[in-house]
Amino acid sequence: MDNILVRRATESDLPALGRLGALLMQTHFSFDQQRFMAPGRNPEEGYGWFLGTQLTEEDVIVLVAERAGSVVGYVYAGLEPRSWKELREAAGFIHDVAVEESNRRTGVATALVEEAVEWLRTHGAPRVLLWTAEQNTAALPFFSRLGFRRTMIEMTRELQTE
Repeated sequence: MDNILVRRATESDLPALGRLGALLMQTHFSFDQQRFMAPGRNPEEGYGWFLGTQLTEEDVIVLVAERAGSVVGYVYAGLEPRSWKELREAAGFIHDVAVEESNRRTGVATALVEEAVEWLRTHGAPRVLLWTAEQNTAALPFFSRLGFRRTMIEMTRELQTE
């Protein structure tokens, strides 16, 4: 992990963030086309735009991992207030973790998640939550190794529309 630089994302990172966000969208859509958003024609532009809107949010952090001067992964996390509808107290939430295929299993995701967790801790989060797709068999043991435990199971039922 010594050749990985984790830093706060900037506007100049938006093309790389868009590319990685599109990868995240395409992966999830391939898991379940009814549950997840279709990537559409230009998911790189759409996801880059979305993450760009998050860069200046006070309760959000977008971090990138660089290796040899290239962005190879990112994490997007934020502080969430107490939620009566979710029956939970305030928490940090890791929304996205994405790493280029060629840089997986090299410590990039671990470095990103740990840096995001530290940011959330220093900003008052007493716990950190995240969601991962049921079909993402690589992510489940990864997050478990980092100390996350299963607490909820999302279930989806498609409805007939008229």
